Amino acid sequence: MYTVNAKINNQLSLWLITMFIIISIMIVVGGLTRLTDSGLSITEWQLFSGLFPPLNHNDWILYFNLYKEIPEYKLQNFNMTLEEFKIIFWWEWAHRFLGRVIGLCFLIPLIYFSFKIKISKILDLYFVFFLICFQGFIGWYMVSSGLVDRIDVSHFRLSVHLLIAFLILSLIFWKYLKYQNYDKITDGINLIIPSIFLVLILIQIVIGAFVSGMDAGKIYNSWPLMGNTYFPNDNNVKNLIKLSAFSDPSLVQFIHRNLAYLIGLFYVMILFKVYKNRITKLYRSVNILGFFIILQIILGIFTIVLGAQIYIAAAHQVSSIFLVTSSIYFLFINSKTN
Repeated sequence: MYTVNAKINNQLSLWLITMFIIISIMIVVGGLTRLTDSGLSITEWQLFSGLFPPLNHNDWILYFNLYKEIPEYKLQNFNMTLEEFKIIFWWEWAHRFLGRVIGLCFLIPLIYFSFKIKISKILDLYFVFFLICFQGFIGWYMVSSGLVDRIDVSHFRLSVHLLIAFLILSLIFWKYLKYQNYDKITDGINLIIPSIFLVLILIQIVIGAFVSGMDAGKIYNSWPLMGNTYFPNDNNVKNLIKLSAFSDPSLVQFIHRNLAYLIGLFYVMILFKVYKNRITKLYRSVNILGFFIILQIILGIFTIVLGAQIYIAAAHQVSSIFLVTSSIYFLFINSKTN
């Protein structure tokens, strides 16, 4: 327990887990916004006026006309009707609306707790709030990349946007676990091991954003081979060591696949270490972690084989939230031994 007052401690825990749930929903909505190609439907950043959706036909026409000015409409969606535009608009509006809700739901309780607890005890939560605000800026920075000279947002900016979202989620969950006042355990594995594992998971999320941003999951829809070969035959192995590899759809898919295998092998090593040394206090956390790794790999395979269909691709992203969370939990439990 990190506060003297048990009531305040419970309020903090409830607030943090609520924020965790809302931000998880935000990540899912963001993923669906990308999968439905809805992210560029609102071409202006309106901090206050954007809180309200179009309220009449003239407003809808105004937003639609603004959309018609960008390359995505001119080169890809030039046959889109107003009714079709409304579908993609609502996804992006919901994504931005949730962002505002998250900001308010974090700021107001933060101010409240600042009067109840010493500021020094919740400075890290002020850092989280800064990240939430910064995430709004990065979101617009990402969208702006798709308004000129291209029909999609930059997959690099998309990956930064997603990574910050998972960083916010991870910090909130870590703080929540701290308030649960877990007892120290007498044994564990070296903290470096679960830390490296978490870093690998976050790198995989970045590569996954590359895959999503370039629609790389819609090519080479076979597994375990990419077509008829293990390495994509439209490329050269030498290209893997070039920075341009991260802008090549087939190479990005290859990296994403093989990083998943590496993570799986790393987990097997961790599992072996835990059970060989009979670290019983870690059985629960390592088993939960293993379940979500297996689930994520299976969903990843189906996402590829089915050509990144929206439902399976969305399930793959939802599973990634559970995987990161279980990785944080495993790391936290190990930290109780250090």
